[in-house]
Amino acid sequence: MSAQPDAYTAALDRALLHAHAWLASLPTRPVGPRVDADTLAAVSAGPLPPSSCAAADVIDELAAFAEPGLMAMPSGRFFGWVIGGTLPAALAADWLVTAWDQNAGMRFATPATAVLEETAAAWLLDLLGLSAGADVGFTTGATMANFVGLAAGRQWVLERAGWDLDRDGLAGSPRVRVFVGAERHDVIDLVLRYLGLGAPIVVDVDREGRLRPDALAELLEAGSGPAIVCLQAGNLHSGASDPMGAAIDAAGQHGAWVHVDGAFGLWAAVSPNYRDQLAGVERADSWATDAHKTLNVPYDCGVAIVSRPEVVRRVFGVHTSYLVAADGAPGNPGPGNPFEKVPELSRRARGVPVWAALRSLGRAGTIALVDGLAANARALAEGLCSLPGVEVLNEVVFTQVCVSFGSDERTRRVTQQLIADGSAWMSGSRWHDRDILRISVSNWSTDATDVALSLAAVARACAGADAANPDADADTTRPAAASPHPSQATNDRD
Repeated sequence: MSAQPDAYTAALDRALLHAHAWLASLPTRPVGPRVDADTLAAVSAGPLPPSSCAAADVIDELAAFAEPGLMAMPSGRFFGWVIGGTLPAALAADWLVTAWDQNAGMRFATPATAVLEETAAAWLLDLLGLSAGADVGFTTGATMANFVGLAAGRQWVLERAGWDLDRDGLAGSPRVRVFVGAERHDVIDLVLRYLGLGAPIVVDVDREGRLRPDALAELLEAGSGPAIVCLQAGNLHSGASDPMGAAIDAAGQHGAWVHVDGAFGLWAAVSPNYRDQLAGVERADSWATDAHKTLNVPYDCGVAIVSRPEVVRRVFGVHTSYLVAADGAPGNPGPGNPFEKVPELSRRARGVPVWAALRSLGRAGTIALVDGLAANARALAEGLCSLPGVEVLNEVVFTQVCVSFGSDERTRRVTQQLIADGSAWMSGSRWHDRDILRISVSNWSTDATDVALSLAAVARACAGADAANPDADADTTRPAAASPHPSQATNDRD
């Protein structure tokens, strides 16, 4: 095998050709994959071939094999889960990150990527209205971003309780009480298992899934000892955020660390139209978000923000002789290195696509991106409300829409028909003991045409579901639900 630069040329040329073909297919291809995993596994089965294969031929084989099994997640008509697309500058920057092949752990070894990530971090803190002195680490995703914030919180509250976690571990330590809303994302419970903190204390929420500060205050008062309060910016179903100011006030009275899970909803702080929903969020101690969601960079890019750099660096910092100091000699590499802010010593420069996305958008473009996603969610909700038998169940305050088509049975039928149609993808879920169709508007490329095509697909799905079950109680004759615009939505609480 040759190590010459031209060894890469043919393979990269083929990859570019296939990438262009994939991106060009997105406006017209069905959103869902055309074959399932078992079918592909049967095709792929067999031993490793005995002989080598030219790199360009490998890329051709890879593209041909994968194409029928790919979901058009970058499509403007994909609204499943909470998955963004990829901005052009971020995609191209990600290619460069791979070509550069930098291990982005130390400032001395990889100064270009370190400084680009530091610049992106400063821009993020400014856009989100958070302290310029906070540490920002780029993780694999929102799960590990939450892990970083909660690990820092665990360290801080136990130190304040007089417990040396680094020396003595968790065994025998004071119990850390972790308070979460009843509708937090399950990833919070997962991270608490990772950290050995056990099951959280669940706080009541209102009908939109927002944590009730009065209930939080009562639970905090009922016990004592180290405490972490985990708040949510962007409920998975309603899009609503916890009342940050009041909840942080309650936490502060008990010396609790406050962490905010803002995988997609933290980006509301960027926009003058939505930041009031997060009033007071800057007073938390740590925050987690996912740049792949609202910001639309490639996967593998969570963002962990901690207000106390000295704490997060004690948790993740490593000091060993083989690391390179600022002068190039073996020894302590000094503070502020990327590896001190995340759970990895070795990683790709995943913050560089964040730099590219923000540089391409600028402040005005980033605000327009956030506002556009929310506007498309409102347009979808309003269009759905015009269909007979369709009810939007949540206050559409950001990018999430939850829809019922009457009975659970009819909702499931409509969802199945919609997925089979392939023109749009919206994922099913269950909320308030009802089967729903959940829509998450997360893609920068979604436009008015995509909204119209998606609404037409839902209308066809309704008609198809009813035609297939003419005797079912579809309840399609009742008036459509009222507009879900926040100014007209109910403010009732459970």
